[in-house]
Amino acid sequence: MAETTVSVGDGIDICYETFGDRSDPTMLLVMGLAGPMGWWSVELCEALAARGYHVIRYDNRDTGASTKQRERRVNRSDIIRAFLGDHNRAVYTMSDLAGDAFGLLDALDIDRFHLVGASMGGMIAQTMAIERPERVRSLTSIMSTTGRRTVGWQHPKLLPALLARTGPTRGAYVERTIRTQQLIGSPTFPPDLAELRSRAEETYDRGWSASGVLRQMLAILCQPDRTAELEGLDIATCVVHGLEDPLVHPSGGRATAQAIPNAELILIPGLGHDLPRQLTPTFVDAIDRTARRTGQARSCPVGPVDQ
Repeated sequence: MAETTVSVGDGIDICYETFGDRSDPTMLLVMGLAGPMGWWSVELCEALAARGYHVIRYDNRDTGASTKQRERRVNRSDIIRAFLGDHNRAVYTMSDLAGDAFGLLDALDIDRFHLVGASMGGMIAQTMAIERPERVRSLTSIMSTTGRRTVGWQHPKLLPALLARTGPTRGAYVERTIRTQQLIGSPTFPPDLAELRSRAEETYDRGWSASGVLRQMLAILCQPDRTAELEGLDIATCVVHGLEDPLVHPSGGRATAQAIPNAELILIPGLGHDLPRQLTPTFVDAIDRTARRTGQARSCPVGPVDQ
């Protein structure tokens, strides 16, 4: 299905795209910081659709073709103050971002769904499961954390890169993105440089916003500790994390799995903070297996997925 935009209320429009049969159980994919829907690869979406799911990927607010909240600009001093504990700096919260996702599903008349989130998307997905558990059939949290400051921290070497200014041009954005991805990506599953460049160009062209990234960073820094609420969930859950993740330390994944009753924890050696195409079958198997724990999937083979 071609990209479509719907209003979810409060002046926010969300752009989305679907894969698979609308009559199959819905699976919502939620991407992380600065990531448009295209960071969920077509190959992964089509593989999940082949397993029997109606797959939706979308742009969070301040990303891609969804609404940019330019009326409230932030700067790097706001980020530093939030990092030091001033949680009054956020323009919006994880609950607001979760509300956008619920608004999208409401607009599509979808009540219950499987939920997959990566990085900040995992934080949004966890928030959705906490706030409306009756709507979430299963939860897969990838390279994310609970919001507790003592787990899931960033490696100090990344701070200069995260706070550096991108530059005013498309080329500057592309080069900085490539450098950052090389810092946080998987050492055992290195990406193709041409593919990295192509994805960065597509991200910029679809509506990259420097101030939008900062607003999302504030939402992350000001998020609450969800540990106690996660302990109350009764949802089939899988937590996936790379052991070489420098952006969200593996302790974040371990803490998430420890908090949610009966969660499956998958720790992957050599995986950093990305979704390498080489591991598409691994991700698809984990997501599908978790959804099938609820019995809510169309009957179809569960064999390996071709990359």
